[in-house]
Amino acid sequence: MTDRRADTVRSPLDRAVERGGLALSRARAQGGAAGRNRLRQLEITVVISAQAGLAAALAALLAQELLGSGAHVFAPAAAVGTIAAIGQRARRTFELLVGVGLGIVVGDLLRALLGSGSWQTGLVVTLAIATALLVAGRGGALVGQAGGTAVLIATLAPVQPGLELPRIFDALVGGLVGLFVVALLLPVNPIRVLDRAVEPVVARLTEQLEAVAHALTRRDADAAQRALEDLRGLEPDIGRLNDALSGAEEVVTIAPARWHRRAQFHRYADATQHLERLLLYARSIARRSATALQYDEPIPPALPDAVARLGEAVRELKRACKSGEDLERTRELVRQGAELAGRAWSQGVRTYGEAMISDLRTGQSELLRATGCRPEDANGTVRRAAGAGEAEARPPVRARMSRPVPRRPAGRHQPKATGRELAPARAGPAG
Repeated sequence: MTDRRADTVRSPLDRAVERGGLALSRARAQGGAAGRNRLRQLEITVVISAQAGLAAALAALLAQELLGSGAHVFAPAAAVGTIAAIGQRARRTFELLVGVGLGIVVGDLLRALLGSGSWQTGLVVTLAIATALLVAGRGGALVGQAGGTAVLIATLAPVQPGLELPRIFDALVGGLVGLFVVALLLPVNPIRVLDRAVEPVVARLTEQLEAVAHALTRRDADAAQRALEDLRGLEPDIGRLNDALSGAEEVVTIAPARWHRRAQFHRYADATQHLERLLLYARSIARRSATALQYDEPIPPALPDAVARLGEAVRELKRACKSGEDLERTRELVRQGAELAGRAWSQGVRTYGEAMISDLRTGQSELLRATGCRPEDANGTVRRAAGAGEAEARPPVRARMSRPVPRRPAGRHQPKATGRELAPARAGPAG
């Protein structure tokens, strides 16, 4: 009793110290994660900058060698524009050529009909942009090049004839040199690019799932709410992940030196595409955890374990995809988490706890799909594992519920009861 009173006296200070320690550790973790993200961004920046510089130099050199001396500005500009369009470089080159062609056709045609002047330039650009938008259906390199080329044709062609061919040649040289640099000279490692983009998403997702599990164990609604806010801040990382997927897919498509990475990339990419949906379920788990704690709902011991097991499965999935190992360990962790979720449900939950378990099972099914399972197989695996967890927690109840009703053998009839046989039952116990 004395120790309990002492703990009660010290508990406000202990809680303040604990909150301060948690805030400090969280700040350190966030600072370290931010530093690692900046380092990854710096590495990607260095690679893209080197590719752009090399492509610009080669495009300018090639344009001067083939077209003669002069200010061949558009060739290196087109090369840099191609490099910058990560994941869309082949399409960017095609749009450059089509846009230049549209600008030349519209500019030459209207200049021949209307002559040169300020209002003619405005009309040429208007029609060139309108034509490009009708062809492309959206903005982009095609529209920009059509408008820019139309301006050059309308303003410079009267004083400097013969601009059409150099403009087309510059676009062709710049686009092809950009593709050449990306595909042959400096192709990036697609698995490394994808892994760098996946790492911050997986790290924060697993960290916050563990934070939710600890919050449920300590019945700390504020900690669950903080985990939810942190999960909501993952949108920029998801955007960078999608960009990395496009860029890495382009590399394994056009770079012969990276073709041997195709199978590993596609397996990794298929798995990471499920992370965005899994993130939505993780947010819902955190939100329902905070609400369940605020309403003082019961939290079975197996429920935090199930949440933590989901985070372990995500971490194992990322590790196996990076190394190219088998994904069976990930599936086993998902099955264990589903069993824990079923056990938690049978131990007794209320409204928000039951909704949390539903989100857990949906997220577990999504994670199984990330390992290559078909949707119906993933759902069936989670359902069977959850059922096994329920049976483990309440075997006598389930045994009574599932006990078969005995059937009488065919051809044999039960003898009818007679009045003499029923007499003792009506008489009741003696004495």
